[in-house]
Amino acid sequence: MYQKKKISVIIPVLNEQESIAHVLRDIPQYVDQTIIADNGSSDNTIDIARTFDTTIVTEQQQGYGAACLKGLQKVNGDTDIIVFLDGDYSDYPKEMHLLLDKIISENQDVVIGSRMLKPDSKAVLPPVAQFGNWLSTKLIDLFWSKEFTDLGPFRAIRWDAFKRLNMQDKDFGWTVELQIKAAKMNLACTEVAVSYRNRIGTSKISGTFLGSFKAGCKIIYLIFRELIH
Repeated sequence: MYQKKKISVIIPVLNEQESIAHVLRDIPQYVDQTIIADNGSSDNTIDIARTFDTTIVTEQQQGYGAACLKGLQKVNGDTDIIVFLDGDYSDYPKEMHLLLDKIISENQDVVIGSRMLKPDSKAVLPPVAQFGNWLSTKLIDLFWSKEFTDLGPFRAIRWDAFKRLNMQDKDFGWTVELQIKAAKMNLACTEVAVSYRNRIGTSKISGTFLGSFKAGCKIIYLIFRELIH
């Protein structure tokens, strides 16, 4: 089934030398293109990534969204579906088929891998992340009548649908911006329960109080910004 669709995977990274080989080994063979979007790593992340069949781009401007936007510049023109996942090995790349099946078999445009739908995965998330996901998704449902449970990084979207979103955020708000714009455009969106584990290394966001606070403020800001636009 997947051979009939061209699939590109984008992996934003920042100093993931301990984890990136694990991630890349687990990328399914049916994936046509794997793009490493480096956000200025100072370790051996890129040297390791080069030993795999990957396309590598570098974005020096710090920010998750900035890295994703840079990676998107290298997506093949004939791609059908793009998949985003983290480079810290917290996601399970081998579960990619769970997301793709929803797009290919059920005609969904956007599929979010929800950690909140699987008790073992939810338990890995810090309480502040669980609360942030709950609040953010409740606000999206309240304002745009689209039900989500998570802002998880593991997500798939039709390439033609993605290009209509005109993504702009270059920081912590990337994931919520995508879901809000998909809701506002009434794209077919759904979630699927995915596995999740403790990342290798320290989180750039939820690993510190300051990081969590900044991410939370940016997400709430984006929700209300989109509400008045």
